[in-house]
Amino acid sequence: MNGLIVLDKPAGVTSHDVVSIVRRATGERSVGHLGTLDPMATGVLPLLLGKHTRLAQFFGQAEKSYTGHIRFGFATDSFDADGSPTTEPKPLTQSLEELRELAKKFDGPMDQMPPIFSAKKINGVAAHKLARAGKEVDVKPARIVIHRFALTGLEGDTATFEMTVSSGGYVRSVAHELGESAGCGAHLSSLRRTQAGAFDLSQSITVEDLRSLTPEGIEARLPHPRTLLPEMPSVTVNETTAGRLRNGMQTNLPEFSNAPLIKVFTGPRELLCIAKRIAGTLMQPIVVMG
Repeated sequence: MNGLIVLDKPAGVTSHDVVSIVRRATGERSVGHLGTLDPMATGVLPLLLGKHTRLAQFFGQAEKSYTGHIRFGFATDSFDADGSPTTEPKPLTQSLEELRELAKKFDGPMDQMPPIFSAKKINGVAAHKLARAGKEVDVKPARIVIHRFALTGLEGDTATFEMTVSSGGYVRSVAHELGESAGCGAHLSSLRRTQAGAFDLSQSITVEDLRSLTPEGIEARLPHPRTLLPEMPSVTVNETTAGRLRNGMQTNLPEFSNAPLIKVFTGPRELLCIAKRIAGTLMQPIVVMG
C-alpha cells in the first residue's frame, strides 16, 4: 500500500506504537510518521506508507496547530501531566485577562528551550532517553515561530488555549514558561493537534476505524496522491518520458520551466517521481518511486 494516511492518534500510545498499529492494519511493512506526538497528546499524525516513505524529506518544515489545557499551580519535569512535580503547589492569582497579558510575549520568532524529556536528538540520542538514564541532558535553545497563541478560557486553575507554531516548537515549553511568568508554575494537561501542514482532523481516521476496515477500505480513505505536497505542480508523462525518468535520465518538461520541484505521474494516481529543475525546462529525477 503506497500513500499517506492521516491518523487521529489516541492518548496513551507513542508515535512508534501507532506505526505498529498501521502496519498490522494495512499489511504494509514500510511505514513512517511525519514527526512525533507525545503519548499524552491526541490528534493529527500523518504517516507515509510503502514507497511514499521516500517522500518524507519533503514534509519536514510544516507548521502545526493545537488546542489544549494548561494547568497552573505547579511545574513538572516533563512540562506536562505525565511528569513529576518540580515545584511546591501554589495557587493561581491572575485572572484570564492578566494571563493573556503575560501570554503576549509568546508571539512571533523566539528562542525556545526544549524539554529534556523530548525526542530532540543530542549526539544522535533522544533527550528523553538520556534523562531517564539519569545522564546530563545538554539541550540548546531552538529558533521557532509562534504564529498564534490564544488563551480562550479559564476555569479554576486550568486555561484552555489554541496555538499555531512552526516546526520544532514545543507547546509544553510555552506552558512551562507561562507558569514561570505567572509565579505559580504550570504544565500542559492536555493537547490535541488539529492540523499538521496541509492535513487536518477532517481527513483523519481513528484507530478504531482503521482496525475495522479492510486494506482496500483503508486505501479508499487515503488522500489522493496529487493532493500531497501541494506546493509542487503535477504533470503526467507518456511511457517514453517515464522510461527516461525511471532510469535517472534528465528530460525536458516545458510546462514547468519555473517550478523548482514537480510531481511526475504516469496516470491519475500513479506517482513516478519527484523531479528537480536543472536549467530552463530540463528536469532531473531526484526521488524515483519505481
